[in-house]
Amino acid sequence: MTGRLVLVWALVAGPAAAQRLGARFAARPGVCGDGHSVIAFECAGGKCGRGRWGRTITLDRDEVEYDCEPGPVRVSLTMRSGRVHSLRTYVGGRWVTPPRDAVVTDFGTTSARDAVDFLLGLATREDTRAGEEAILPVSLADSVTVWPMLLRLARDDRAPQRTRRQAVFWLGQAAGDAATKDLTDLVDDADLDRDVKEQAVFALSQQPRDAGVPALIRIARTHPEPGVRRKALFWLGQSGDPRALALFEELLTRP
Repeated sequence: MTGRLVLVWALVAGPAAAQRLGARFAARPGVCGDGHSVIAFECAGGKCGRGRWGRTITLDRDEVEYDCEPGPVRVSLTMRSGRVHSLRTYVGGRWVTPPRDAVVTDFGTTSARDAVDFLLGLATREDTRAGEEAILPVSLADSVTVWPMLLRLARDDRAPQRTRRQAVFWLGQAAGDAATKDLTDLVDDADLDRDVKEQAVFALSQQPRDAGVPALIRIARTHPEPGVRRKALFWLGQSGDPRALALFEELLTRP
């Protein structure tokens, strides 16, 4: 599947003048959306494994007609006083006609690489909700391996804390042993703040069980910070995995 990203500027008159920046770029394979509130992942053969809000989306066309488009990825940024005030991300759909008092410039299609660089720059420098929200469209980009960039952002103590937490969350959504290893490294990094480590623990809980559960068990057994150990135990308790139950039994029956 491929898509595009759109950037649009809109100038709104008045004392609280705002600019809106929009863009489109290619979405990575397996991503689709309805152009409004749904962004789904792991889509193939009419079914999607994960939705933006944590729900599973099944496209059953025998029951209801549902369009889940593979792109474009659309990002709309509203700016006030020269800073990004808000950011919204969509997949699919179409831009609506702007209000008459808005002057809109559509930058058209941009490369996924340029979009990722722009959005990560925004996430790194803006300690705002928009900076935090810039991480989602980064994770949707096609033809760019983003998890090493997210890992650097998660480790960057100069970056806003909220964007570092989002970077860790989306690292947790990345499949594969390499991502799991690096998340474990984040938890073990003595120089990182505890809330970043705890977000990394949560991200590990979102990994496939064969990768995430052993890492969480090791953290629960050996991590020097009690708060991090408690977080690992909490997410192990949500897993329902027999290995987690064995650990609980071990801990509760220690003399």
